[in-house]
Amino acid sequence: MIGRTLFRYIGFLFLKWILGLLVGAVLLAFLIDLLELLRSTADRPDFEPLTVLAVSALRVPLIAEDILPFAVLLGSMAALLNLSRRSELAVSRAAGLSVWQFTAPGLVVAIVIGIIATTLYNPLATRLKADSDRLASSGVAGRAVALLSDSSSATWLRQHTDEGDAVIKVAGIADGGRILLDPIFWEFDKTGRLARRIEASGATLGTKLFRLSDARIFEPNAEPQTKSTMVVPTTLTPEQVNQRLAAPNSVSFWALPEMARQAVNAGLPTSRFELQFDVLLLRPALLAAMTLIAATVSLGMSRRGNVGRMILGGVTAGFMLYVLTEVFGDLGSEGLVNPLIAAIAPAFIALSLGSTVLLFREDG
Repeated sequence: MIGRTLFRYIGFLFLKWILGLLVGAVLLAFLIDLLELLRSTADRPDFEPLTVLAVSALRVPLIAEDILPFAVLLGSMAALLNLSRRSELAVSRAAGLSVWQFTAPGLVVAIVIGIIATTLYNPLATRLKADSDRLASSGVAGRAVALLSDSSSATWLRQHTDEGDAVIKVAGIADGGRILLDPIFWEFDKTGRLARRIEASGATLGTKLFRLSDARIFEPNAEPQTKSTMVVPTTLTPEQVNQRLAAPNSVSFWALPEMARQAVNAGLPTSRFELQFDVLLLRPALLAAMTLIAATVSLGMSRRGNVGRMILGGVTAGFMLYVLTEVFGDLGSEGLVNPLIAAIAPAFIALSLGSTVLLFREDG
């Protein structure tokens, strides 16, 4: 049985490498995101570097959620390689410890990180993302706000007012459905004929109206008009826009069940919100699977000194799991597969394969 001191030592080593790689990857993502925003906004007269910096910094925590599984995989591989190179694994094996015992601290660390990431970090990251959207929509970040869109692939809205119907094409949404990015309005009169088309750089949803900025108005048998601001009546609310167009990963873990309930009441499909909730709920299991995969590709190869093959094996395994997750995610979000099954399948397959390989390699 592994002792508490050794358990804490190995667990701290896993934690140090995982967090270290995560911080490095997040800093790299931040630099790439910042450079893209600077490239998109540097030629604008209202360009403010500090504002663009804040917009990118507030957005990065949500990006880090996608990086976390790979940080756990590579961090676990690095921790096991360190233990092997310092002959600590050999000493542990000579003392009678099995692979399961000195991998257990890494599994515990991965599960704890997954629980914290789901229950605490995810709500914070989505809140910071909303703050980033509000800051970007103030205008100083220009059209780069489109890069921060919370929208999913669905980009069409329909509304009915006293003046007639309207169809709205939206490039994206932000701030919980209160901001539309690059909207195009097709307005029809009461007889169903097209009355006018309006193209705008942005629209803010208020009480029973849209406030459009940089609008161009096209009407039949008339020259196009340009207005810096204009108002269009609406019957939509931010909640309705958010339910129809919001990307599930922009919604907090704790708010997803309510979003699914509201979607049911509105007669909209709920599979994408249910899938995101199940994925976040099962994140600890996925991170534990990453640790097992790291053990399968690290232990045998690190003893033979073939670090290059170990890294290639880990990257290949991580890529395959990523592809598997994306495939099941697409099937689950479209309702072709039960969302719970789509969320469980990648972690279950990875856990099963990792456990099987370790059993055959270490226990015969």
